[in-house]
Amino acid sequence: MAPSRSPHRIAFLLAQVGADAAAAFDTAVRELGITPSEAGLLRLVGRRPGISQRVVSQQMGIGPSRVVAVLDRLESDELVQRRRSIEDRRNHEITVTAKGQDLLARLRTVAERHEQAFVAALSPDQIQLLGETLTVIAETRELSRELHRGTSDR
Repeated sequence: MAPSRSPHRIAFLLAQVGADAAAAFDTAVRELGITPSEAGLLRLVGRRPGISQRVVSQQMGIGPSRVVAVLDRLESDELVQRRRSIEDRRNHEITVTAKGQDLLARLRTVAERHEQAFVAALSPDQIQLLGETLTVIAETRELSRELHRGTSDR
């Protein structure tokens, strides 16, 4: 009996499509003047106003010093604001500014266009099945549906 060999090379194809999707997203968000890490942090803070830097670091899977560097850039562009927590003066709470909310709206449009580019050749049923299948793989591997953990930055 011949050894069983998967003709699909699923992990390779996932890596290839993932790398292509990441590169395309990088290009798309750079048109907004931000990096993918900044986009992820901005989305996270937009969904959780008042989140602490420590929690952002944990959620994104990057070190506190990298979070501070990304926040410094976003704050200097007036997209987020940091304030000392009244409950715990050791923590900073982060919120999205009005300018940041405007950028988040533009980011949503860019992200939707980005996703459409990757599923344009699929039928609605195929899109549904792909989403469900990738969700199972992501959950099995304990990956977040919301943001990339430990992504590189500029």
